[in-house]
Amino acid sequence: MIDKSDLWIVIIGLGIGSFGLRFVFLGIIGDRAMPEWLLRHLRYTAVAIMPALVAPLVLWPAATQGNTDPLRLAAALLALAGAYLTKSVYGGMGAGALVMLLGAYWPV
Repeated sequence: MIDKSDLWIVIIGLGIGSFGLRFVFLGIIGDRAMPEWLLRHLRYTAVAIMPALVAPLVLWPAATQGNTDPLRLAAALLALAGAYLTKSVYGGMGAGALVMLLGAYWPV
């Protein structure tokens, strides 16, 4: 159990950090024009963050004590292929979910 004072320090620190990050973009930059190369890079920020969040869960899942699971790896690869072929996030999610469901109920 975490100490209450430590918890509040973390909450306040995260609040200050979140405000500072937003203030840099909204308060300092505001409505000033940004260069085209920066806008192009900012468009891909979300696309870059999602693999960074998912990759550790695929390669070193906690459910397998950090060992790579072939089923999760196959689901991730087919989700990537499904999203690429259908040009839809739902296509990718459906392909990955289908592989996980089939793998969970496949007789071994």
